[in-house]
Amino acid sequence: MTTRALRVLLLLALLLGVAREGTRAGDPSNGSRPNILFVLADDHAVRAVGAYGSHLNRTPHIDRLATEGVLFERAYCGNSICAPSRASFLTGLHSHAHGLRTNQDRFDPSQPTFASLLQEAGYATALVGKWHLKCRPEGFDHWQVLPGQGAYYNPDFLSPAGKRRHPGYVTDVTTDLALDWLKSREGEDAPFLLLCHHKATHRTWAPGPDHVADLDECTLPEPASLFDDYANRNSLLPKNEMTIARHLMDDYDLKLAGSKRPDALGRRFANPEPGRMSPAQRKRWDAAYGPRNDRFVARNLDGEDLVRWKYQRYVKDYLRCVASVDDGVGRLLAYLDETGLAKNTIVIYASDQGFFLGEHGLYDKRWMYEESFRMPLLLRWPGTAKPRARIRALVQNIDLAPTLLQAAGVEIPDRMHGESLVPLLSGEPPDVGCRSLYYHYYERGEHAVPRHEGVRTDRYKLIHYYDADEWELFDLQADPQEMHSRQDDPAYAEKRGELEAELARLQTLYQVPRGEAR
Repeated sequence: MTTRALRVLLLLALLLGVAREGTRAGDPSNGSRPNILFVLADDHAVRAVGAYGSHLNRTPHIDRLATEGVLFERAYCGNSICAPSRASFLTGLHSHAHGLRTNQDRFDPSQPTFASLLQEAGYATALVGKWHLKCRPEGFDHWQVLPGQGAYYNPDFLSPAGKRRHPGYVTDVTTDLALDWLKSREGEDAPFLLLCHHKATHRTWAPGPDHVADLDECTLPEPASLFDDYANRNSLLPKNEMTIARHLMDDYDLKLAGSKRPDALGRRFANPEPGRMSPAQRKRWDAAYGPRNDRFVARNLDGEDLVRWKYQRYVKDYLRCVASVDDGVGRLLAYLDETGLAKNTIVIYASDQGFFLGEHGLYDKRWMYEESFRMPLLLRWPGTAKPRARIRALVQNIDLAPTLLQAAGVEIPDRMHGESLVPLLSGEPPDVGCRSLYYHYYERGEHAVPRHEGVRTDRYKLIHYYDADEWELFDLQADPQEMHSRQDDPAYAEKRGELEAELARLQTLYQVPRGEAR
C-alpha cells in the first residue's frame, strides 16, 4: 500500500470516527433528535408512587418508566410551592433568579426557557394543562391551559382562541388534549416537545368518576408521626395551620356536604366541584360519598378517632386522584408504543414538589422537611437511560432544563443554575457525596409557614427561619423522619459550622439577595 493510500484510509477512519461521535444522544446533526414528553403532576408525594416503594397505592404506568428507564431516588425542588417550582423546571433557575418567589408573582415569559430554546432549535412545542404562571405561555406553538388552578370537573381551558369548557374530568381531559395534539402532527418530521401538566393531585382532591369508589373497604396505614407533638424542633412549627386534625375543612376538603362545623380558623367553605358536575357525574359522586358520610355521622367520632377518620378520607381522596394521573400516563405511553414514537422519545414524569400525607400530622407542602422538599422524578430514554437504573445522586428541579437542552443538542445558557443529568443517564458514576442543594421558601403567612432557606447534603440538612432567626439541623441518617433537631447538640457543633459555610457558599454561587431584598 502506498503512503498516499494509507493517508486516505487514515483520513476516512478519522472522519468515520467523527461521524460516529456526532451520532451520540444530544447531537442534532444525526437527524433524529429525541422527542420529549414531560408529564408533570401537582403535589404528587413520593410516598404515593409504587416504584418508590409505596405502602399506600400502586401506579403501574408510572412504575413502567422506572422499569424501562431511570428512577432518581433523591430528587428535590428548590421552593416547595406550585408556581415557583414550575418556573424553576422551565428556566433551570432558583426562584430569586426567575422572579417567582411566591404564587402571587407573575412570570416573565420573555426569559429563556427550555421550551423557547427548543422551539428556536426547530422543535414543535406544545403545552396542555396547568400553567399557573399568570401570563400568556410563550415558547409554545400550541397551548391549552387551565385558568389559574383550574377545576376538576368539566374544566375551562384557555387557548389563543379564547376560553372553552370541556366536558369530563380534568385529568382525562388534559390527557385527551395531549393526545389530540400528538395525533394532529402525525407524519411530521420535526421532533416534538410536549408538556402534559396536570392539576391533580392538588387540593381539593376531587376524584374522577372512574375512581371515586376506590379504596372504600380498606384501611390505609398511618404514618408514625401522625400525632407529632412538634417537640425538639423550631418554635414556629406548632403554630402551623395545615394540620389534618384542625385545618381540613369538612365540606371543602373532606366532602361532608353541608356541614356547618368550621375548622380551627373559623372557615367552612363549600367544595366547588359538585356544582360543576353533570347529573350523571353527580349521581356517581353522591352514590360514593352519601353512604360513607352516613356511616361517619352515625359513629359520632371525636379526639384521635376523628383525626384518624380525617386522615383516611383525605389520603384516600388524594390517592383516587393519583389513580387518574396514572391512567393518563398509561394512555400516553400506549400511543407512543402504537405509533413507534417510543423508541425515540424521552419521557419524564415528575411533580412540582412533594406533599405531606399525614407525616407530622400535616397536609400540603412548603416546609423544607423531606416529605415536602423531595419529589418523584423518573425518566425513560431508550438507548441512553439504562433500564431499571436507580440513581442516588442529589438532583433538583433546576436540572431538568439543561438536561433536555443537552439531549436535544442545544447550547445550555450559562445563566442556568442547574446541571445536566445526561452524564448520569449515560452511566457515568455519580459522586453521591459531593453535591449540596439549596432551598428557599419565600411566602409570608400562608398556612403559617415561616420563610426559610437551607442546605441539604448527602447526610445533613440545615434550615434557617431567618425572620425569627431560628435554626434546625437534622442528621438524616440517624433521624430520617426529622423528629429531633441537633442544632444545639454539642456533638454536632462542628457539622453545624460546616453547613453554615456551605449555605453561605450556595448563596454566593446563586447570587441570592440578602436582607429585606429576599
